[in-house]
Amino acid sequence: MAWRGQLSRSMKELRILLCQTSPSSSSTRSFVERNYKELKTLNPKLPILIRECSGIEPQLWARYDMGVEKGIGLDGLNEAQITKALEDLVKAGEALKR
Repeated sequence: MAWRGQLSRSMKELRILLCQTSPSSSSTRSFVERNYKELKTLNPKLPILIRECSGIEPQLWARYDMGVEKGIGLDGLNEAQITKALEDLVKAGEALKR
């Protein structure tokens, strides 16, 4: 998964929004617990923001150059699908640079 080290090259900021207790955010919480450390180690200067808010639907947001943002809803996705969504956001950032 070489793309994991490319986050800081394709985006300026990564935000993960989730609820601390809701079942719809359980996969997102698991994703953060299992992947945050590796993502931060591979991209030490990239702001990876975890935003917790009661009752919010889980979402993944990427901010690219020139203030362009793209978001993906994570409700109902499992960890593998969340990983794929993050990979898609990295690829979208690479496409914007061309």
